[in-house]
Amino acid sequence: MTRNQLFSLHGRTALITGSTRGIGAALAEGLARAGADIVLNGTTETGVADAVIRLSASVPDVRVSGRAFDITDDAAVEAAIAATEAEHGPIDILVNNAGIQHRVPMVDLDVADWDRVVTVNLTAPFLVGRAVAKRMLTRGAGKIINICSIQADLARPSIAPYTATKGGLRNLTRAMTAEWAKHGLQINGIAPGYIRTEMTQALIDDPAFNSWVVGRTPAERWGEVEDLIGPAVWLASDASAYVNGQLVFVDGGMSVVV
Repeated sequence: MTRNQLFSLHGRTALITGSTRGIGAALAEGLARAGADIVLNGTTETGVADAVIRLSASVPDVRVSGRAFDITDDAAVEAAIAATEAEHGPIDILVNNAGIQHRVPMVDLDVADWDRVVTVNLTAPFLVGRAVAKRMLTRGAGKIINICSIQADLARPSIAPYTATKGGLRNLTRAMTAEWAKHGLQINGIAPGYIRTEMTQALIDDPAFNSWVVGRTPAERWGEVEDLIGPAVWLASDASAYVNGQLVFVDGGMSVVV
């Protein structure tokens, strides 16, 4: 197999949750440029439709479609996955990307906010992963990529729910591998460091926090969403056929220094 064949995603369909903007949109475009047909996901029909138009214009030689559904609703997830496969064929690649953040000191944290972060960041990847995997298992093949975080291994004040859920998602990745690898699935995670997105713009605009990130990161810069595309294509492709249950840190070296 040639290098291009190893990394090619031609003939495959990828579903990326939370892919109307930010990291999800960048990953969708990266997988599309590697040849995959793309199913975008978001919470609103309008947002998804706009994202489909943008990606179709950017990568016109692949099929791009969208499906708005609530990733935290078990019945809605099952119905959406069934409808997607009925209309577009098998989902070969799932990227569990959608996630939220909530910053508040733990002693002031409302239980409802804790539950909301846990539901979106951890329960939803379980629900979507399970619905897609049930179909992958019958085919004996499939790729699942869970977007975790550097916070899977590290912690900072005021983001306890996020840190807990990303650590949980790392171990959910391992649990999926333990049960599904023998059936031909590869399940891995990507752990971004501090990435420049709409979600982190307020932190970038904070001189003290920006200085801390740049000084704490050996690469001396924030990551860009494009920095995540290569690892995602690798994990989605045949090039990673014997990689399973791993968490790939894409953090400019932050997690390896003290």
